[in-house]
This record gives sequence, structure tokens and C-alpha cells, in this order.
Amino acid sequence: MIGYIVRRILFLIPVLIGVLAFVFLMRALVPGDPLEIMFLGQMPPDQATLTKLRHEMGLDKPVPVQFVDYLWSIAHGDLGQSVRTRQPVAAELSYRYGNTLILTFASLFVALAVGLSMGIAAAVYRDTLIDVTTMMLAMFGLSMPGFWFGLIMIMLFAVDLRWLPVMGSGGPAYLVLPALTLGLIASTVIARITRSSMLDVLSAPYVRTARAKGLRERIVILRHALRNALIPVVTILGLQLGGLLGGAFIIEVVFAWHGVGERAIQAISQRDFPVIQGITLVVAVTYVLVNLFVDVLYGLLDPRIVYE
Repeated sequence: MIGYIVRRILFLIPVLIGVLAFVFLMRALVPGDPLEIMFLGQMPPDQATLTKLRHEMGLDKPVPVQFVDYLWSIAHGDLGQSVRTRQPVAAELSYRYGNTLILTFASLFVALAVGLSMGIAAAVYRDTLIDVTTMMLAMFGLSMPGFWFGLIMIMLFAVDLRWLPVMGSGGPAYLVLPALTLGLIASTVIARITRSSMLDVLSAPYVRTARAKGLRERIVILRHALRNALIPVVTILGLQLGGLLGGAFIIEVVFAWHGVGERAIQAISQRDFPVIQGITLVVAVTYVLVNLFVDVLYGLLDPRIVYE
């Protein structure tokens, strides 16, 4: 497995270079002067300031040279400098990235807890009222916009019941509503995949053998059936985590959660290209690493999987 992980990490190098090229071209392919676009609709700085900014951002160099300089800066952990705040992008994102990860993994915990429970219950009680109800809820959640559900959660738990704070990122209480909003929506996909996978596994010969031995149904379900049913769930989990990262952008704005998504919306509205590039790069690298982790997790769940 170690050799497989090393090969996958080496394979990530050209992928990351491709991501870097895409992020760089976001700015290079924009028609017109990027600085003029950044200050569109605002009072532009004087010519001396524009010349200084153009030199600091390397816009006075040929595009290939700009790309090489960009790669060199990224290799040294330099994501550039925000045009608006004049602060290093890496410093701005370090705190916010942590908040986004906290929200994402809290949402993932909710999604797994609710999705697995619903999927297992629907499979065990197949074609009963429990099965029909859970799948109807899953279908409803799958078609529900995240921002709308977030507003409903705010109205119910923060405004009407006053159990939780409306918005912000002060302490654990502020995490509950955005994590529930993201997690409950993501749980619908996990519930449907878990149900389908569990139905296949519950009819397998080794499950019938475990029951014939007189094992308790709870042990048969959780120890024998669920572990083997988790492979498709883990596969979708990597995609779900990417979806949670993307969904966090909108939810962070709805709940004023100070994460990368909130900063991305600000940067887009301000046309702050260095910040947009930095956020795109950080999210892309996170998504690539998560998929590597998911691939490795396959072998831990099913020893029959051999890495070559």
C-alpha cells in the first residue's frame, strides 16, 4: 500500500500543475487590463499607483514569465497579495480555511450519522412505512436549495424558538445551524446509496451464514453487512466532501460564518483576483487530497482490495 500511496502522490504533481495553470489563466485570459477590471465602477487610483500595482503583480511581464513567477511563488507558499486589503492572501486564508474545514467536517459528521441511519433503517425494513418515509425525506432533501433550507433553519431555531444564535462564528453554538443545514442536505444522497448497497449485501451468502449461526441481528447488520456495504458509500463520500466544500460557500454567506466561502464572495464582488486565485487553488488541492484519502480508505474497509 505504501508504494501505491507514493505513486498516487507523484501522480498528483501533474494534476496540481494543471490546477495551477487553470488558476493562473483565470486572470491572464480576462479581456482587457486586469487592473482596470478590478477598479471597475470605483474611483481608480492615480497612474503612479496603477503602475506600482502592475509591477507588484507582475503584469508588466510576458505571460509565460508571469506563469513561471507564479509557480515559483506558490512553491514558496506565497499566494500573492490582496489588491483591496494589501494583506498576504495566505495570511487571510489561514484563519478562514480552518473555519471552513470545521464547518465542512461538522457537516460531514451530520451527513454520515443521519444518512447511514436512514439508509440502514430503510434497507432493514424494506417496503414498509419506514422505508417509504425515509426515501421520501431523502428525495425532498435532495431537491431542496441549501440557502432556502438555511433561511428556514434560521427562522425556526434562531428567530422563533431562540435556541441558537442567528449568525456569526463565535463559538460551538454558532456552528450548529450551518452544520445541520449542510449535513442534512448531504445526508440524503448517503441515505439512498446506503439503502441500495445494504439491500445487495443483506442477501449475500455470508450474511445468511451469520444469521444461521445465531448471531444477534444487530451484530449481523453492523459488523457483517454494513462494513461491506460501505465501499459505495465511501466512493460517494469523496464527491460529497467536495460538494460540502462548494456548498459551504453559500451557507457561510447565509449564516455569516467567517470562512473561505464568505471571503470568496467578497473577493468576487471586489474583483480581487489574487484572493480568488488563492481560494480556487486551496479548494482544488483539498479536493484532490480528499480523493487520495478515499482511495486509501478502500483497502482499510475491504482487505480483498489489492493495490498494484
